[in-house]
Amino acid sequence: MLYILRLTSGAGNYPFLHREEEILIKGADLEMAWDATKLKDWQIAEEAEKNMPTVDELIEKLSLRKEEIIPYGRTPKVDFLKMMERLGDKPDGKYIEVTAITPTPLGEGKTTTTLGLIEGLAKRGKNVGGAVRQPSGGPTMNIKGTAAGGGNALLIPMTEFSLGLTGDINDIMNAHNLCMVALNARMQHEANYTDEVLASKGLKRLDIDPKNVEMGWVIDYAAQGLRNVIIGIGGKKDGFQMQSKFGIAVGSELMAILAVAKDLPDLRERIGKIIVAYSKTGEPVTAADLEVDGAMTAWMRNTINPTICYTAEGQPVMVHAGPFANIAIGQSSIIADRVGLKMFDYHVTESGFAADIGFEKFWNVKARLGGLKPDVSVLVATIRALKMHGGGPAVAPGRPLPEEYTKENLELVEKGCANLLHHLNIIKKSGIVPVVCINGFYTDTQAEIDLIKKIVREAGARCAHSDHWLNGGDGALELADTVMDACNEQSQFKCLYPLEMPLRERVELIAKEVYGADGVDWSPEAEAKAKRFESDPYYADFATMMVKTHLSLSHDPTLKGVPKGWRLPIRDVLVYGGAKFLCPMAGAISLMPGTSSDPAYRRIDVDTKTGKVMGLF
Repeated sequence: MLYILRLTSGAGNYPFLHREEEILIKGADLEMAWDATKLKDWQIAEEAEKNMPTVDELIEKLSLRKEEIIPYGRTPKVDFLKMMERLGDKPDGKYIEVTAITPTPLGEGKTTTTLGLIEGLAKRGKNVGGAVRQPSGGPTMNIKGTAAGGGNALLIPMTEFSLGLTGDINDIMNAHNLCMVALNARMQHEANYTDEVLASKGLKRLDIDPKNVEMGWVIDYAAQGLRNVIIGIGGKKDGFQMQSKFGIAVGSELMAILAVAKDLPDLRERIGKIIVAYSKTGEPVTAADLEVDGAMTAWMRNTINPTICYTAEGQPVMVHAGPFANIAIGQSSIIADRVGLKMFDYHVTESGFAADIGFEKFWNVKARLGGLKPDVSVLVATIRALKMHGGGPAVAPGRPLPEEYTKENLELVEKGCANLLHHLNIIKKSGIVPVVCINGFYTDTQAEIDLIKKIVREAGARCAHSDHWLNGGDGALELADTVMDACNEQSQFKCLYPLEMPLRERVELIAKEVYGADGVDWSPEAEAKAKRFESDPYYADFATMMVKTHLSLSHDPTLKGVPKGWRLPIRDVLVYGGAKFLCPMAGAISLMPGTSSDPAYRRIDVDTKTGKVMGLF
C-alpha cells in the first residue's frame, strides 16, 4: 500500500505551512509525522491506527506470554498478577514523570509531551512505554476533550480510548452505585422494621443519619442538573426519601482507591473501609457495615489490570485509573507503574495539574505508597503560559489570544520564568533530577526559546525544546536525548515529610515549601477536625491530599506568577476512609462539573457507512 505523506518545516502547533512536499512511501515504512496543520486529531488517529501493532506483535515486542494478555479486541489488558509473578524480581527501568508549570486555562500539553517523549525515546532505539489516565466521558463530551494528546503525539486507538475503553469506569460506576443501593435499601428497611424483625433477617440497626450521608450516586457525564436531587419519593416500598446528589464517576472514591491500590487484596480491604455515611451518634457507617464491599469488589475485579493502547507511532502505553487531581492523586495507577517499570527500560507517566499539586502528590503520596524511586521529572512549559505569568492579559478558552501571545515579547517571558523556576525548585527539593521541556508552538520565536534555555541553565538544570505535536518522535529527539542524559544522574529521592508528622505540620510544610505561602490559617471547624484526626492513631498513615486551585501557586486563581505575602486558608478537612486520604480544603470543590453551552458532543458523529467515529479531540 502507498501513502502520500506531506512533510512540513517550521515550528510548533502550526496553522500554516512554510514548505510542503509530497513523497510516496510504503506503508511498512510509515514512520514520519502526519500533517497536523491540516488534519484533526481524530483524522491523524484514523491514519495511525492502520499501522497499530496487533496483539501478537505486542506480545513479541515485549516478550510477553500469551497468558499474560487478557483479550479485549485491539486494546488488550495486561494480567497484573501474572506479570508481577514472573517479572517481580527484575530490576526496574528508569522512572520518568511529566509535570508542568502553573497552566493557562488552555493547558500546556503534559499528555502530548508524555507521548512525544515516548516516541522520541523509541526513535533512539530504546525499549520505552508509559502509563496515562483513562479519560472521563464528562470532559470528552464537554469542552476539554479526551486527554489523548494531540497532533503527532497522540494516543490510539482514539475512539476506544475516549469512549469507555475496556469498561473500567463502567465497573466503578456499578460498584459505587451498588453501594448507594445498599445504603438506601438499608435505611428503608430500618424505617419499616423493628429491631426484632431486622435481627430475624440477620441485620442490626445501623441508625444512619439521613442528614449526614457522605456518598452520592455517580454518572460519567458533566450533569449539573444532578448535583442535588431528592430520592425515594413514593410510598414505604419506594426506598427511603432523602436528599442526595450525583458526582462524576472519576470523582468516586473507588477511582481514587484503584489508583493507589497495590494489588487485589489491598483493593478489597480498602473498599470495605469506605465511609458511606454516619450514624445519628456520629459513628462512621462503612461499605463493610452494609455488607456490600465483597460485591463491589466483584464488579471491580478486572479493573486492576491495565489496558494497553499505543502512541501514534506504535509504542505501548498503559491506560489505568483516572482519579481527580484535587481530592485524589490525579494520575494513573501505582499498579501501571509497577508493571511498566518491569516491562520497559524507560517508563514515562504524568501527574495532573502543575508541580505544586500533581507532582507534590506524585512525590509524597504515589511514590511513597508504591515504594518506587523516580529518576527524572520533566517540567513542561509553554511560552504562552510564561507570558501570562509575566503580566500578560488573561487567557480564556474559546477566545482569541491577545497580541502579546502571538508576537515576540522577551520581557514578559523573562518575568514569567519566575513561575517556572519556582516549580523547578519544587522538583529539586524531592531529589528527583529535573528536565525543563519547552513545548513548542508556532508563535514561539528562537530568541524566546534561547532566553528560557539560558535562564534554566543558570538555575542549574537541563532544558530542551520539543516539536512533538508537529513532528512526533522526530520532533522530540532533543527532549529524549536530554532525558536520557538526566537518567544517568543519580536520583536522590526523598519525601518532603515523614509519615509520623502530624497533619497540621504537614500542611504548613507544603504551604511554605511547595506553594510559597507565609503560613496557614485554619477555620475553627477545620482545625477541630485536624486535631481529632491527629489524636486518633487510626488516621496516622492516611495520606495528605491537598485541595486547591491549579491556576495559581496560591489559593486564589487570579494570582499569577509567584505570589508573595499571602497565607493559605484551610476551611475544612475531608476524609476518605477507603483511599486513606485526609483532604485539607483550601478552596471550594464540585464533584459534578457542568456542561457548557458549546459542548464537544455537538461535533461528534458516526460515519454510518464505515462505523467510524468522527470529531473526537
